[in-house]
This record gives sequence, C-alpha cells and structure tokens, in this order.
Amino acid sequence: MKLKRHREIIDLIGRFEIETQEELARRLHEAGFSVTQATVSRDIRELNLRKETNRHGKFVYVPVQEQVQDRNGRYARVLRDAFVSMDAAQNILVIRTVSGMAMAAAAVLDDLNWEEVLGCIAGDDTVMCVVRSEEQSRLVMERLRAVLKGEGADTGC
Repeated sequence: MKLKRHREIIDLIGRFEIETQEELARRLHEAGFSVTQATVSRDIRELNLRKETNRHGKFVYVPVQEQVQDRNGRYARVLRDAFVSMDAAQNILVIRTVSGMAMAAAAVLDDLNWEEVLGCIAGDDTVMCVVRSEEQSRLVMERLRAVLKGEGADTGC
C-alpha cells in the first residue's frame, strides 16, 4: 500500500502544483487513499520531496532529482583513488587503500547497498568487508574490479 501511495504522490506532484501537505492529503483522498497528516508528512520525508518556487512564484512540492550518474561517478572515483589491493579470506574481503582513505572507501561500499555485503569496518588504510558467503565474496571482488576499470558492472557506478 505504501509503495502505491508513494507512486501516487509522485504522480500527483507531477500533474498538479501542490503547495501544502493538506492539499496533498486531499488529493490522495480523492485518489482513494486514506491518509492522515502524519502519514503525508512521513511520506514527504521518505520520498525526499522538497519545496521549490514554480514559474508563478509559488512554493510547490517537487521530487529531489538526485543526480544518480554524479553520485555513481563520485563513488567510482573514491574507490579508484583509494584502492591499493584486495584479497579474500573466505567471506571477508580485505581491501588495502591509500593511507587515510579506508573510511571513505568503506562508506562507499556500504552505501552501494550490494545485497552480498553485510557491512564494512575501516581503519586508516584497510577495509574489512564482510560478505554473506565465500562464493559471494568472489562476486563482490569481480564487481569491485569492474568499478575500478570503469566498467560499472551493474553496481550503479
């Protein structure tokens, strides 16, 4: 239900110049969704909507169009700039980085939300990346190599 409501909200703010939460709630009710003001407020936050001035000078809700390409490019650059080497010990990847870059590399790896990666711990020049299984650690290594080569490998990078 939440996913359908979120889709409807994106559709509504695309079709109408919605200025208030109350107006959004009313339009959702008209579309068949029973919502409270608290739900609408939470949805706005979860969808990362913001108010922007439209061509008539009114503040209306718009989706934040995060530049995915930009973010992914930054992620790939951080990994390339930081990377020195990597090796696997069963389901743990040990990634060596340039001194001082391990935390940035670990943050990128965590933010990529790869299903195989459970989490990363970083020191100054080493990231320990825990992967679900030994087999998946090989897959993660391949994906990282592809990112480092600039290929992206369905990582979002």
